Amino acid sequence: MQQTTGLHMYTIKFKFEEKGRQPVTLTGLEPDQSLLEVALKNNIELHHNCGGVCACSTCHLYVDKGEDYLEELSDKEEDFIDRAINPRINSRLGCQCVLLDEDDGEIEVTLPDQTQFLGE
Repeated sequence: MQQTTGLHMYTIKFKFEEKGRQPVTLTGLEPDQSLLEVALKNNIELHHNCGGVCACSTCHLYVDKGEDYLEELSDKEEDFIDRAINPRINSRLGCQCVLLDEDDGEIEVTLPDQTQFLGE
């Protein structure tokens, strides 16, 4: 395996529970950034009330594929997931899902419908 940069690259597909939102696929993403950072850098709205420091549950998402390419779930993150709306077995916090620098990979995530947080 020969790479010029030495970095592994990721493809991430963001899907949305919100009606009318089409999936977004991003390619050529470098490791050592969180799914929250990737989303925000690419104009994908993902709430993050605490600023991405694992102190709330607003960046809650579902990892549908590729969980092995992300940092493991910590006890602290698990505590906040328990407070999220509609947690599932594949729930994670976007701020804690950091892309590992171990392999090229594909990740699929689903963002819950966040319109419930807008107060409309």
